[in-house]
Amino acid sequence: MSGGTALMLMMKGGVLRPARLVNLRRLGLDGIELGAKGELRVGSMTTLRALEKSPLLQAWPVIVRTLRTLSNVRVRNVATVGGHLAHGDPHMDLPPLLSALDATVTIAGPKGQRSCPVEALYAGYLETTLAQGEIITRLTVPAMGARRAAYLKCTTRSADDWPALGVAVVLDGEKTSIVVSAATDKPTRLASVDAADGLHIESDLHGSAAYKKQLLRVYLARAIHEARHSSH
Repeated sequence: MSGGTALMLMMKGGVLRPARLVNLRRLGLDGIELGAKGELRVGSMTTLRALEKSPLLQAWPVIVRTLRTLSNVRVRNVATVGGHLAHGDPHMDLPPLLSALDATVTIAGPKGQRSCPVEALYAGYLETTLAQGEIITRLTVPAMGARRAAYLKCTTRSADDWPALGVAVVLDGEKTSIVVSAATDKPTRLASVDAADGLHIESDLHGSAAYKKQLLRVYLARAIHEARHSSH
């Protein structure tokens, strides 16, 4: 258990009934720093609010903007970066953005440490590629450089509700990275803008597949426009 914001809801709903809980709070896995190549290094037990407020995020304003619309301040004060990434719910906001930014996580387990791209963490709805006994210890986000990025989401009710669609776009010269979430069972990278029409879309309480497909057409164009006109 890291922040417990998702875990406790699952336990209350009877979806998860663990025999025991292990709190990771005392492992010393929090903290934010810059690496030698200008990359952002975030300990997995860092709260989302601490990340949002960190002055080190000045070079990644797109992450700050995304965090400000993620759930609400009460949740962000408790929820952690590692828990957010490890939960595997496709409606989470950071996984698509971090995937588009080519972020990686460091994972520790009985066999030692390994590195994994954020987008390779997810196998399906609430399914991750973390093995038994493995935990995320650190998130690493490459320096932005000249890249420009945007993340947009559509919520069908309140602004801090689960999104019906999330779209992350990163522009790097002639290269465009697009990762879609919420409308799919896991964060999904598009090979091109044209590939959006062939994407398998999931229907849920937030909208039908047809509705979300139309949302994707609109929000993808908006996200590309916002990324082009952003400072980073």
